[in-house]
Amino acid sequence: MFSGAFTALVTPFKNGEVDVEALESLVEFQIEGGIDGLVPCGTTGESPTLSEEEDRLVIETVVRVTGGRVPVVAGTGSNNTASAIKYTKMAEEVGADGSLQVAPYYNKPTQEGLFRHFAAIAENTSLPLVLYNIPGRTNVTIAPDTIAQLSEIPNIVGVKESTLSMNMVSDIRRLCGEEFDVLSGDDPMTLPLLALGGTGVISVVSNIAPGAVSDMVAAMNSGDLARGRELHYRLLPLIRALSVETNPIPIKAAASLLGLCSDELRLPLVPMSGENLRNLETVMEGSATLLPTPEEVL
Repeated sequence: MFSGAFTALVTPFKNGEVDVEALESLVEFQIEGGIDGLVPCGTTGESPTLSEEEDRLVIETVVRVTGGRVPVVAGTGSNNTASAIKYTKMAEEVGADGSLQVAPYYNKPTQEGLFRHFAAIAENTSLPLVLYNIPGRTNVTIAPDTIAQLSEIPNIVGVKESTLSMNMVSDIRRLCGEEFDVLSGDDPMTLPLLALGGTGVISVVSNIAPGAVSDMVAAMNSGDLARGRELHYRLLPLIRALSVETNPIPIKAAASLLGLCSDELRLPLVPMSGENLRNLETVMEGSATLLPTPEEVL
């Protein structure tokens, strides 16, 4: 259901508020760049710092500007099952096409608890759900067997895989079958994940290079390994420069350098500076052919 290159969209801020005008421009830039879908209010969108009203505003804005041209999969997960249900219903009300559901963080539920959490959300919405497996942030892993159980629920349609384990990807694909979407949650792992039968990526680097990321995924999904590998290695310096500090600090800096939005973040995150910022600028200069021209940003 959800395949191709999706962007884990940043949330632009201006003077402490959501910058709706910049967000509208970002959505248009992404679609014009050839992206296959958008994921607002995820980790990259600083969801932990957004109020309920801001969550609704961001999702509503992305849905409105997108106008059905590409699917919108809203991040509405929580470590509180009732809150996840509430936010998912909100996303459904404002017209999202799907929901990204992160594994409950901090609580450290058992596999049975994970199954019941996601099953309860699925029972309370008609939206297609994509699980989000990212133990580096949540300190809990959704096991392949649990994902396989969840895949039997009709509206649980895929997983965003951020375990960095190709064994995990192989087990999920083997257990869940071809109809279940397996999306990369880490840009450097997209190519090998696609080679194992994955269907796409929810990308950070595509915030600034939507065309290159969508071209790479399209090449891999059409069987053109040589083209996919070429684009992977061309993107790799950018990907690495965007991982030297906690996401979304570097991608906000990169978007600001391109004039897409400000680098304003909310505490406890702070803007990139010093040597890391200078290195990012240098890498972006060297990757200019992958990035938009000033005319394309405006």
